[in-house]
Amino acid sequence: MNTDNRFNLLSFTGKMKVLHLSWMAFFITFVVWFNFAPLLQSVKASLGLTSAEIKTLLILNVAFTIPARVVIGMLTDRFGPRIIYSGLLAICALPCFAFALADSFVQAAIARFLLGFIGAGFVVGIRLVSEWFPHNELGTAEGIYGGWGNFGSAAAAFTLPTLAVLFGGEDGWRYALGLTGVISLVFSWVFYLNVADTPKGSTYFKPKSLTAMEVTSKGDFVLLLIMKLPMYGALALLAWKLSPAGVAMLSDVSIYGVYLCLLLLYLYEVSQVWKVNKSVFEGPVPEIHRYKFKQVAVLNILYFATFGSELAVVSMLPLFFAETFALTPVMAGMVASAYAFMNLMSRPGGGWISDKFGRKPTLLILTAGLAAGYFLMGQVNSEWPVWVAVAAAMACSFFVQSGEGAVFATVPLIKRRMTGQIAGMTGAYGNVGAVCYLTVLSFVDYSTFFYVIAATAVLGFVALTWMEEPRGQMAEINQDGSVTLIDVSSR
Repeated sequence: MNTDNRFNLLSFTGKMKVLHLSWMAFFITFVVWFNFAPLLQSVKASLGLTSAEIKTLLILNVAFTIPARVVIGMLTDRFGPRIIYSGLLAICALPCFAFALADSFVQAAIARFLLGFIGAGFVVGIRLVSEWFPHNELGTAEGIYGGWGNFGSAAAAFTLPTLAVLFGGEDGWRYALGLTGVISLVFSWVFYLNVADTPKGSTYFKPKSLTAMEVTSKGDFVLLLIMKLPMYGALALLAWKLSPAGVAMLSDVSIYGVYLCLLLLYLYEVSQVWKVNKSVFEGPVPEIHRYKFKQVAVLNILYFATFGSELAVVSMLPLFFAETFALTPVMAGMVASAYAFMNLMSRPGGGWISDKFGRKPTLLILTAGLAAGYFLMGQVNSEWPVWVAVAAAMACSFFVQSGEGAVFATVPLIKRRMTGQIAGMTGAYGNVGAVCYLTVLSFVDYSTFFYVIAATAVLGFVALTWMEEPRGQMAEINQDGSVTLIDVSSR
């Protein structure tokens, strides 16, 4: 662990350099991941796409991210954040270029699907930041990483349309999107040359297996398998949206093939979980090496409600304001952007509060505020002054994004060598939440949509009663077989 006790945001040395380069990398991944939505109309006109095809591209943009976050989390734990983040930024520049050069819907669809992989970059930085910052600064550091990086989606919305106009012509959007790929490719080298996985002299602990998450009790074994199901369910839901019952991109036969593949993948994952964890059925795991998977499960549920709702609400909020208050698309987009702008301070704020007052108390308060905020949003109607509705959205977003910061202030305190895997699974649940909420929105009105999110936040609050405040020390095994104890107390 880094012994430098200074937390100076204006510094660009030591742990602060790693933090700044990490949020910049995350920022770029979100610019690339969300570079399509701001230029949607230009892409639609240039490629001659239908509204159904545009909706399909939006679905495909998030589909791959669910399994990708799990995979990238495992790879990060095994090979280290420096290589994985650099490689991700470089490799994902290729489908970005492919989308910018696409001449047909099929080409655009394939590129957009593959670009979902860059959305997994978030989990890499969670592990990296946890290696460089002490436990009493970890929430603040992770909050800055997540909040400032997450702002990349808003930055894309504000800058890319202007860049497309500056490049000029019908193909201006292509140059704007291509530029984001160039930035990603260049920064991959900047990141690789300037970042180390750990401070000098520290050990980078690795999991025992790359194929499945470790658990330390029979009950946790069962809970892990249960918590895997919603991720496969969300992928099946995405497949259903592509079926004749949805946007009709794939035939019924193809969809049933997808369902069968998902079932076989789940059964394969069950076999890998058994292979890695069958020892828990042969005898108890020594107390010093145990951790409680229920902690992971609770964080998954909370991220489902926080980041899942943020992704869903950011997607629909401009239309909500336009239809509710009869605003122009441009004005509605500007008004709705206030929700995303809160990321700059809310997510770091949630992490800082966690550092000062403890993980569980912070999460309880923020989750309660989250439920109340969305309940208030459900009551917004055309009789409200616009500025009051915007204030309500910003207040709601504070609890949403602060909750995200508090969740990932806790993730690295569960089991250090598995931080990437835990962050990957938790991050994937955010995308699962977005898929579920947007599906709900396709069947109900706006008020009911907000009430549904509020209800899931209440469920998250109930789940929090089973969470335990991180205290004491976690044990990690060194390569020579010795044991290192790492402080995980929240304060």
